[in-house]
Amino acid sequence: MKVSSVAKWSGLSLVISVLVVVAVLYAVAKGAFGTHEGPGKISMTPIPAAHIAARKARQSPFAPSGHDTDQILFGDLHAHTTLSADAFIMSLPILGGDGSKPQANACDYARYCSALDFWSINDHAEQLTSRRWSETKDVMRQCNAVYDGEPQPDTVAFLGWEWTQMGTTPEDHYGHRNVILKSLDEADIPTRPIAASSPGQLQDDAHAGLNVVQRALLALGTLNERALDAGKYYTETDNAHRNICPVGVPVRDLPSDCMEFAETPADLFDKLEEWGMEAIVIPHGTTWGNYTPPGSTWKKQLGPDHHHSKFQTHVELYSGHGNSEEYREWRSVAFDKRGQASCPEPTDNYIPTCWRAGEIIRERCLGAGEETSECASRAKDARKYAARAGVAAHLVVPGYTLEDWLDAGQCQDCFLPAFNYRPRGSAQFMLSQTNFDDPDNPQRLEFGFIGSSDNHKSRAGNGYKEIDRRENTETTGDVSFLRLKQDPAPFADPVDIQLLDATGRAEISRINSFFSTGGLVGLHASGRDRDAIWASLQQKNSYATSGERMLLWFDLMNGPAGRQHPMGSSVRLAHIPEFRVKAVGALEQKPGCPDYSREALGEDRLNALCRAECHNPGTTRKRIDRIEVIKITPQAFEGEAVGPLIQDPWLSHTCLDEGQGCTFTFSDPDYNRDSVYYARALQEESLAVNGDNLRCTRDENGKCIDVNPCYGDESRTDFQDDCLAPVQERAWSSPIFVNKVRAE
Repeated sequence: MKVSSVAKWSGLSLVISVLVVVAVLYAVAKGAFGTHEGPGKISMTPIPAAHIAARKARQSPFAPSGHDTDQILFGDLHAHTTLSADAFIMSLPILGGDGSKPQANACDYARYCSALDFWSINDHAEQLTSRRWSETKDVMRQCNAVYDGEPQPDTVAFLGWEWTQMGTTPEDHYGHRNVILKSLDEADIPTRPIAASSPGQLQDDAHAGLNVVQRALLALGTLNERALDAGKYYTETDNAHRNICPVGVPVRDLPSDCMEFAETPADLFDKLEEWGMEAIVIPHGTTWGNYTPPGSTWKKQLGPDHHHSKFQTHVELYSGHGNSEEYREWRSVAFDKRGQASCPEPTDNYIPTCWRAGEIIRERCLGAGEETSECASRAKDARKYAARAGVAAHLVVPGYTLEDWLDAGQCQDCFLPAFNYRPRGSAQFMLSQTNFDDPDNPQRLEFGFIGSSDNHKSRAGNGYKEIDRRENTETTGDVSFLRLKQDPAPFADPVDIQLLDATGRAEISRINSFFSTGGLVGLHASGRDRDAIWASLQQKNSYATSGERMLLWFDLMNGPAGRQHPMGSSVRLAHIPEFRVKAVGALEQKPGCPDYSREALGEDRLNALCRAECHNPGTTRKRIDRIEVIKITPQAFEGEAVGPLIQDPWLSHTCLDEGQGCTFTFSDPDYNRDSVYYARALQEESLAVNGDNLRCTRDENGKCIDVNPCYGDESRTDFQDDCLAPVQERAWSSPIFVNKVRAE
């Protein structure tokens, strides 16, 4: 009996212990021991007015005729905090992160570190609970209230969010868009941001992060407060996703605390129309193949349904995720008339990922001693599986390494291209397209260009110095712990992309080599205030830069009635157009930070926030090497081939710049149809973070035979290694749209 009693009590104790452990794990996963991701506290010290006035004074000597009264402002219209789930994940110590980056950090960084004239906050709407949205509004109002009484503020902060849609097929994919609101008055702000969803399911798996079990194991395995906070963060998000706004109810009649979704761009535009508030919608990441399915094209988004010319006025051409300017004819996957995917053969400057998958399997198979015919068959299967796997093509190869892929999937001759480049999402492709659904009123995309950071560490405008790869790019640690380990087998496995969430299908490790420091918006404005900035954005009097504060002017000199028209203009013209472009290089940066930043933040916060390095211009300007003009003649009839419509470059002017910039005038004697022109200014070579992306070793024919990727894992690439390589930083003017007037 004693033995039996002891056994019973031992068994009961074990059961109780297991229940206690399960209860603790559940409590950890649900955030019982974590803290709310709060907004932080901003500094209330303004930048002295004299320093703000100096910004304009440095530009004034260079302004060409017709621009005597305006000034160029620099901003970033795409910045995230750790309210965004992907940013939260990157902040975890297990991925090399160093904790919370709240909204207050973004405000102080924009003002004192990057010295921006304007910026916006754009956390993913899918994670903006009612409380987080309210706190964001409060911080942005505080940020705008900081200036020393001068009529022109030191920085203007705009409220916004990101609509983060990701489909798994070309048919259901529309991509990401930032929504920027003009006003911060409560009456002019939607009660809730509008999130994205995929057909048939909520898009809460876009940057969704970790499930309950992973949260608990993460917290217990790392034993740090930040991991405990993850449970709190995700529980708050989960609870919000359970309170979805009812469908078909007018937006102003919806409950204040529900989460609102729009499945398509058309739905988003309809809801913005319902609100009746001033907003700008900016697509971004349009060529970024990390989430854009092969075969996607912006052609389907041109038309009355998914484009709205009142709201959707710009495209983000460049960000820290890479360049989205250039069109190429090659394709990553081919589709037949039935929509079946197949793998195209390589071209001289492009290797499809699906093709490389076949070569990896072939090499493994031959190395295992199999017959050549058998290995060829396995390679064929691998190409087929990879072509059908969409953005998860890499997963068909078991136990792959980053080096296995060489430079497959990448635009080999593009400037700092987005990862796994999708050319039919490029700005050039967009400008070449015409929708003929209404033959009497064909529709086109007349987008202005901007650059921004898309930074997820509250570091708007983070491209002012090419340093600190770990903080100034989206580099993140190794997430392979989220996946099962596989042996490098000599055969491929098919992948069902529908069974994978966003994290599971993303090629997160290799993309670290394609993260750059952020771009900027250059904006010609009549003043520094909110109204002046908004008016210039609506006029598309903007340009994109790769992060350097280059000065750029681009004008049509002989527009209708002989008037001068700036970049972003759309005119009808019968005679030959004549243009002028002027570019001036960015100021060389001095080390350290200006005194006003140090005095406002104090030594400790300056080091924590800015890493003791700020925008700190000297007096010497970098040289402009050349100016290129790109001409695009949009489709004149249905099905007109795109390649011949894009002339890049159409003209190229070599500059003899000795620090005063470069001016170039030209005309188009061949103007005989509707045409689009924009200018691209290239600065002298300088070193840039990840400037050579995969750092290929090439053979005598230029073929990549080995790569040296920039990892986010410090054990493989030291975080002190910024992976610097020479590039020509550049600026892209918004286009001028010249439509041919026909003689009667």
